This record gives sequence, C-alpha cells and structure tokens, in this order.
Amino acid sequence: MEKIAQEKGGETGLIIGKFMPPHRGHVHLIKSARPHARRLTILVCTQEGEPIPGELRYRWMRELFPEDNVLHLTDPNPAEPHEHPDFWKLWKKSIRRLVPRTPDMVFTSESYGDELARHLGALHIAIDPQRRRFPVSGTAIRKDPFSFWDMLPECTRPYYVKRVVLLGAESTGKTTLAAVLAKAFDTEWVGEYAREYVDLKVALPTLKDIPFIARGQMKREEQAARQANRVLICDTGLMMTAIYSRYYLGSCPRWIEEESQRRRYDLTLLTDTDIPWEPDSIQRDGPVVRDQIQRLIRTELDARDIPYDLISGSPEDRAAHATELVRGLFPSA
Repeated sequence: MEKIAQEKGGETGLIIGKFMPPHRGHVHLIKSARPHARRLTILVCTQEGEPIPGELRYRWMRELFPEDNVLHLTDPNPAEPHEHPDFWKLWKKSIRRLVPRTPDMVFTSESYGDELARHLGALHIAIDPQRRRFPVSGTAIRKDPFSFWDMLPECTRPYYVKRVVLLGAESTGKTTLAAVLAKAFDTEWVGEYAREYVDLKVALPTLKDIPFIARGQMKREEQAARQANRVLICDTGLMMTAIYSRYYLGSCPRWIEEESQRRRYDLTLLTDTDIPWEPDSIQRDGPVVRDQIQRLIRTELDARDIPYDLISGSPEDRAAHATELVRGLFPSA
C-alpha cells in the first residue's frame, strides 16, 4: 500500500461512512489510512430518521479524530444504487460540494469502494474488506450493543449504557448497595457528589451551592458512563438534589428541576427505611427527617410516573433482589 500511495502522490485521502455507530473497525480503517495520505477527510453521512442522530455521530467522529478533516454530509441521497438511476451522480455532487478537490485516494472496507473511487477519479485502497481484524458492523452493534461492547469507543458508550439509579433518604443503604452492584457487574458506580461537596466545605449547603452540586453530579455520571461495563450504577440522581433543595432551602433552581425531569434511567431502585438510622457527617438530621424525605421521594416518583422497585430487608436480601433486577436489563445475556 505504501508503494501505491507514493506513486499517486500520497496527498489527500477520503473516507465516507454512516458511522452508526463508530466502532473499532472504523478506527482501524482510519488509522491504517493516515500514513498514506498527507491530509485525510472523513465524511460523516447522515439523514433524518436514522436510528442514531446524525449530529451525535458527527460529534463522536470529531472527538475520535480531531487531527483529521471531519465533515458532516446531510444530503438526502439514496442509500443503494437500485433506489435511484442517478445514484452515483447524486453522491458525486454531494461529495464534491464538501470536497471540491478530487482526493488522490479513497479508503474503504466496503464492496462499493471501487465504484466510488472510479466516479471520483481516485485510487481505491481496500483495508480489511473481509472484516477479519475486527468482525463487526454497525448493524450488528445496533441490534445487540452489549455483545460487542469491546468494539465500542469510549465516547459512544454513554449512548448505550444501561443506567441504574438508587434513590432513598439518608441512611437507607444506597452507597453500600451501589458498591455491591458495581462489584457484582464489574462496572463503575457514581457516588453522591453532594456528600463530598459538603465534607469539603465543612458546612451545610446554601442555595448558591446547589448548582455546583448538580453540575458536579452530572459531570461525574457522564465521566463514569464512558468507563462503565454495560451498566452504570448511580448512588443518587438530580431528583434527590431537587428534593433536598426544596426541603432544606425552600426552592430549587429551575434548570435543575427541568434537567432532573429530562434525565431518565433504565431502572430506579428505592432503598427502604427498614434499617437502623446511623449518624454520618453533618448532613444527617435523624430518623424523623429520613421518613419525611422518603415520603417526598415516593410522591415525586409517582407524580413523574416513574416506575421503581423497593429494596428492603437484610443486606443479603437487598443485594440479591437488586442484582436480579439489574440482570433483568439484559434478557439476552
């Protein structure tokens, strides 16, 4: 391949694809093409109504390949040659609009590579067309992403990861259960940022602190989602931030209320108050307040029409019940 690139000049290369989603096969294709083209252009071709939003795929590709010229093509072109008599003419026009200069080389792992290169007047270089190195496709991933988890780049994993949120008043065993579930499923869990924030401040939060706590919780969750192994365990959610802010401070910033409404989880577990209350740091007020907060949580869940499972009993019973529920998120496993 190096000899071919040198004969052609090795100036510019082109890769096009849907990247729905990007996977390690795409990464291999692009990294293999880089040494043979001084400048590499990647066209992310998307259309309305596709299973994964086009803008999201474009952002993924820009994050994955910041050193390359990543462009977003949204023209409503036909997907297959049999769909339109001018299939190749339409695609050539779209590509020329974003890439006016004829590329020296077109890199693909697809059967259409020769024809695409011919219409563009470029040299086609096929890279692992039999997919021996990375036997995967976007279609297979969309059908069962968890069976191809290792083929997904880190930035795409939050889109697929199953999220489990543990809700409950103080001293109801959320943190203990979160750690147990994370260990059972060999994955990440997100602690309660408010607790860390208060311990660092050594003072109870004021209304001015609530946005910092909310943003910290969201940031931690999104960071952990990239590292999670198919499922992410969240010790708490923004709904709890909103409830505590209203209860203790009389109000909650509107954007936090709205964001807590927007964020959804695949499984919501409510830890029961049937375990002894234990004082822990300056946050905890006592069993009476715990019961009041627990009622507020139930009311909020019902008002938002969020289904939840109550986790109660001994630590062993809690762990067994919660583990069974999380397993239920993966019926094909």
